[in-house]
Formats: sequence, C-alpha cells, structure tokens
Amino acid sequence: METATELPNSRMAIWWFLASEVAIFGGLIVAYVLVRLHHPEWGEYASHTINAAGAINTMVLLTSSLAVVLAHQAVEEGKLEKASKLLLTTVAFGLVFLAIKAYEYTHELHAGFTPVTNLFWSFYYLMTGLHGLHVVGGMIAMIAVSRSVRRGEHSARVECVGMYWHLVDIVWIFLFPLLYLAS
Repeated sequence: METATELPNSRMAIWWFLASEVAIFGGLIVAYVLVRLHHPEWGEYASHTINAAGAINTMVLLTSSLAVVLAHQAVEEGKLEKASKLLLTTVAFGLVFLAIKAYEYTHELHAGFTPVTNLFWSFYYLMTGLHGLHVVGGMIAMIAVSRSVRRGEHSARVECVGMYWHLVDIVWIFLFPLLYLAS
C-alpha cells in the first residue's frame, strides 16, 4: 500500500492543474462581476433562478466534500474498502447535484431563459455548465481512484482527487451567490 507521501510528483501536478482551473473560473468570475457592475437589471434576471435548488446543491457539494475527507482519512488508516465506498458516495452526491442542475435547466429553459436570452443567462449557462462538466470529470476520477484503492494501488491519489473535488466545491461556493443571490 502506498501512502500520501510517496507521490510528491502527483501532488505537484495536481497543484499546477488546480492553478489552471482557478485561472479559468477566476477569469470567468471576474468578467461576470465587471459586466454585472454595469448592468443593475441583472438582479431581476437572477431572481428567476431557483434559489432553493442552488442552496440544496451547495449543501450536497459540501456534504460530498466531507465524504472525500473521510475517504482520505480511511486510506491513511489502511481501511481501503471504506475509502473506496466513501469515494463512490461522493460520486452519488455528484449525481444528485447534476440531477438538481438538470431540473433547474429544464425549468429555466421552459420559462424562456436560454443561453441567448441575454448576457446574464449566457454567463449563467456558461459558468454552471462548465462547473457541471468539472463535476462529471471529478466523478469519473473518483470512480477510477476508488477502483485502484480497492485493489490496494495508488491510494495516494485519493488526496489528489480530493483536492480537485474541493476546488469544484469552492467554485460553486462563489457561483451560488453570484448567480442565484445576486437579485
């Protein structure tokens, strides 16, 4: 069994990858805020988002982060089966998040709020869609790491996939108030 200290290169790689993700989402968030400052009517547009769904999704992602932390702890304690199950629990939370997002998109599209309705909705769909793709990517990585941990391989990757998942959560913590509570 490997420990989290045996893969320093993977840690360095994940930090570089996370920095690039921060640049992508940071750039989008800064652009959104700068444009938003010149469009006070965006508060009205934001009032059409489903605040309760956004709040529930925030809790879902925060709870999923707890599962990742517990998975990392389980690996450190040598409880690989438990770690694997906790990673799959995180995947389940990711599915819940995406299902709620799909419900929101369906509701908003049926109400006539499409990516081309106006600039607010363009930003909304771009940022939440990109975030959703990152959730999917994290889920795929969690499944792969869960399988390798179950076989006793690459347990240090739990830390790396956990760091990625926490970044995805942090991005949502910024998106939620900007896009949902901005009204």
